[in-house]
Amino acid sequence: MTTYSDNIKLSQYNFSLPSGLIAKYPTENRDESRLMVINTSTGDIKHLQFKDIVNCFTDGDTFVFNNTKVYPAKLQGYKESTSAPVEVILIRELDPEKRVWDVIIEPARKIRIGNKIVFGDCNPIVADVLDNTYSKGRIIRFLPNGCKGSYKQQLFGLGKMSIPAMLNRVPEQIDIERFQTIFAQEEGAVIAPGAGLHFSRELLKKMDVIGIEKGFITLHIGLGNIQAPKVFDLAKHRADSEPLKISEKTTIVVNKSKHNNKHICAIGISSLKAIESSVNTQGLLMPFEGWTNKFIYPPFNFKCATALVTNFHLPFSPLLMAASAFSGYNLIMDAYQMAIKNGYRFGVYGDAMLILKSSR
Repeated sequence: MTTYSDNIKLSQYNFSLPSGLIAKYPTENRDESRLMVINTSTGDIKHLQFKDIVNCFTDGDTFVFNNTKVYPAKLQGYKESTSAPVEVILIRELDPEKRVWDVIIEPARKIRIGNKIVFGDCNPIVADVLDNTYSKGRIIRFLPNGCKGSYKQQLFGLGKMSIPAMLNRVPEQIDIERFQTIFAQEEGAVIAPGAGLHFSRELLKKMDVIGIEKGFITLHIGLGNIQAPKVFDLAKHRADSEPLKISEKTTIVVNKSKHNNKHICAIGISSLKAIESSVNTQGLLMPFEGWTNKFIYPPFNFKCATALVTNFHLPFSPLLMAASAFSGYNLIMDAYQMAIKNGYRFGVYGDAMLILKSSR
């Protein structure tokens, strides 16, 4: 029998997922997706609607949200010298003053240092290719075009949301609103925090009535979160670094729940990664501003979070590995088989799972 500590092989996170269960679009209302609730202490599994999640918590519990804001990172341009079409995904801004970005380019094989890429037809924005980083990675610099206003506003005006390839469609108008949480504030993410997409304003108001506290962290999510590791042994995987900020205000809210033996529920793997990146030996959350490359996989000693909300993820996903570490491998893989049998929807626009470490 496979044990908890053995689950560090990439192959163990493969399973047969019917393509029809991958959600291409969100539910009509954010909080009306399905919710599977798993209690790791008892092994009990319940099936609810997401809006009922508040009934699993009480006064003094805390939800930790990621308030990162997704920018329209996918740009369509063309190579200046040949007019060949080029797709660019903006990964992170390296130097705001010099307009330098780390990007992914498709097709990359014909884009070399010194080439220019043009975006837009009227008052186009031009970028110089400065360096190669890896097979499809490039460093580019956007040149001034003489237009009034922020170049970033012009750039984002040309871009579209970089929705995951699993959706098997081009970005649409609906993604502008729905590939973004209602509490998004700090711009910098390429990928939306999927678990946070389920929360509506009505649901946040219900939290207030019950007395469930809110804490906000900022972790700008990159493409590495949804890409399968390229190593067989997960212990050898090196996750991408992502900017993280945890305010003192959030630590006070979280640590109050900790002291009172109340639930601290991470809303999404990004929030889980954030709080477990800056916790002391007593399990108390500490303020932080910097970068984290924490990769959570079994076995992992969680010091702060006692509950986790996460979506149903695709095979080989690092997000599934983190959820497995939180719930236990066998329990979550059994739950996934149950989800498939019962028609749960997978992916960023799919249904959700609540994992409770205890029944406090």
